[in-house]
Amino acid sequence: MSGVVTRGVVKIDVESCKGCELCIPACRPGVLSMTTDRFNRRGYRYPELTAGCTACRACVQVCPDFVFQLWKFDEPRELPEGAVADSAVHREIAIEREQRI
Repeated sequence: MSGVVTRGVVKIDVESCKGCELCIPACRPGVLSMTTDRFNRRGYRYPELTAGCTACRACVQVCPDFVFQLWKFDEPRELPEGAVADSAVHREIAIEREQRI
């Protein structure tokens, strides 16, 4: 199997993301990128994780909306190149709209 060495994985709460993109330049290994064709239920683009995370916590520390949860592996693992499966967590949210009288 040919892959990329990864030291951790990030779970991204897609529905809490407001698309500020602060995490993109903060990611030193460059494994986060914003979606271009997918949006959360509030209409914002959100980050995606590709293999190669170093578990440096930069995304966790810079995010104003606390959308990242990071797990660091005890031993580095080799993951297939490309998007990390199940890193984007979609959850049910209630969008409340202001009623006009």
